[in-house]
Amino acid sequence: MAYKISVIIPVYNVEKYIERCAKSLFGQTFSSIEYIFVNDCTSDNSLELLKRVVLSYPNRAKDIVYISHDSNKGLPTARNSGLSIARGEYLFHFDSDDWADREMFEMMYLAAQKNEADIVYTDWYLSYQKKERYMSQPHFNTSEDCLRGILCGRMKYNVWNKLIRKDLYSKYQICFPDGLGMGEDMAMIKFFCHSAKIFHLKEAFYHYGQVNTNAYTKIVSDQYLDQIYFNANKTIDYIHTVLGTKALEKEIHLFRLTVKLPLLISSQKEMYEVWLKWFPDSNEYIKQNNAFPFRIRCIQYAAIKRQYWFIQLYYYVFVKFVYGIIYR
Repeated sequence: MAYKISVIIPVYNVEKYIERCAKSLFGQTFSSIEYIFVNDCTSDNSLELLKRVVLSYPNRAKDIVYISHDSNKGLPTARNSGLSIARGEYLFHFDSDDWADREMFEMMYLAAQKNEADIVYTDWYLSYQKKERYMSQPHFNTSEDCLRGILCGRMKYNVWNKLIRKDLYSKYQICFPDGLGMGEDMAMIKFFCHSAKIFHLKEAFYHYGQVNTNAYTKIVSDQYLDQIYFNANKTIDYIHTVLGTKALEKEIHLFRLTVKLPLLISSQKEMYEVWLKWFPDSNEYIKQNNAFPFRIRCIQYAAIKRQYWFIQLYYYVFVKFVYGIIYR
């Protein structure tokens, strides 16, 4: 059976969130959806809770596919497992601790059809325990503009606000980096090197949760850092291979700054030292990036001068107090 959209949902230890996620998926107003749940050897009751929700949506039962890994292989491999069997005209990656508004897939697919787009991207919500922030994405008319926007940090390369034509995956053999879960969504940048037409649907439907402390992206370790660094360099190599080594030279430097910026959104001096070691030749481009607000440039210059007290002050004022208390 052919579907308009295949949605790939990795499942790993999300028993607190899977029911909300599944209900938002099965309650979509769009009918032609294939749901591919990839059990990445979850050790909790996620699958049992998921199948309980399925019973309440008998009309969706025929559209649901389950894949099970015999060991925990990580988020990129789970996404790739879903890709290997997806039958949809368009593909969407959905995280199992998030949720979406009912009309999301209908609106995105209609936009893709009306505009003959390879990629449709949307705004989104950053969802805390009690509050949400509307996260606007910039409006670009071409894939090249999108690519420039992503590299300089104006546009996010998240997997979960983009509907992508399946042909792009198969034609250019794009997949996620097996075993390298941190920064794996940089793979999305590759599509903008090839897409003929993109469309920005200026509405938010997807709710990106910030309360799951066990999420892949909440884990920080030496392995985490190695994977981020590796994926960033592989992404840059890909851009150079497709577009040439001289293409987007300034934007590549800005991308490096964007990749290492999270190292400064921390209270740990060790992270600041890693920031100094990563891509030092890109530091001279800090002042050229208008996508970074003034306060972000300040902590970057503070890192260069090793004024770590200033970075820590920023962390406790903005991250812990403003975003950790006020926005929640």
